[in-house]
Amino acid sequence: MGANVLIVFVKEPRPGTVKTRLLPALDPDSAAELYRALAEEEIRQTAPRGGEYTRLFFYAPPSSPEAMSAWLPGETLLAQQGADLGARMSSAFEEAFRRGARRAAIIGTDVPWLTRGRVAEAFGALDEHDAILGPTADGGYYLLALDRPRPEVFRGIAWSTPSVLASTVERAAGLGLRIQMLDPLADIDTIDDLRAHWPRLQPLLEGRPVGRAVARALGL
Repeated sequence: MGANVLIVFVKEPRPGTVKTRLLPALDPDSAAELYRALAEEEIRQTAPRGGEYTRLFFYAPPSSPEAMSAWLPGETLLAQQGADLGARMSSAFEEAFRRGARRAAIIGTDVPWLTRGRVAEAFGALDEHDAILGPTADGGYYLLALDRPRPEVFRGIAWSTPSVLASTVERAAGLGLRIQMLDPLADIDTIDDLRAHWPRLQPLLEGRPVGRAVARALGL
C-alpha cells in the first residue's frame, strides 16, 4: 500500500437496492443503471495518477463478489463489514491503515464531479489537520480523510439524516481534532437533484437508455 489510500464505498448496481429515493419516478432498472453510470464516472474521475494514492473498493452487499469483480476487474475489492454505515466506514479505515496507509480518505459513489485533484487536496490538507471533510448540500459529506484510525468519529451519528455533517464536525471537535472543510459538492439522490444538475448529467448519460428514462421522468 502506498502512503495515501482512497477507500471507495460502492454498491452492486442491483435493481431495487440502489438509488431507491428515485423510485417510483424512475423504474428500479433505470435507477440501478443511473447508479452504475454515476459510480463509473466518479471512479474514472478519481483514478490516481503517478502513485498519488492507491484505491481500495469496499462493496455491498457482501454476497456479491462475483458481480463486483466482473464490474470492476483488476481493482482491490473487499466486502463492507459492520452493522451500520458508521461501523462499516470505521472498519474500512482500520483495514486501510492495517495495510500500511499513512493517510486514508473515504468517498461514496454519488458525486460524479469529484475529481482526483480534490482527493489529492484532502490528502495534502492532512499535513496540517487531523480530519478533512467535503460537505454535500443535503447535510452529509462526500469525503472524509483521516490521519489514523479514529473509530470514535463514527459513533453516535444518525446516518442518512441531514445532521450527519454537523454531528461529525461536533464529534471531531469534541475529540480535539483539527478539522478542515473542502468546498461543497452536490450528490445525486433525489429527482430534485437530477433536475437541478441535469445540464451536467446529460452528457454522462448520452447514448444510455437511462438518459432517456431520466429525461422522461423530468418531463423533458
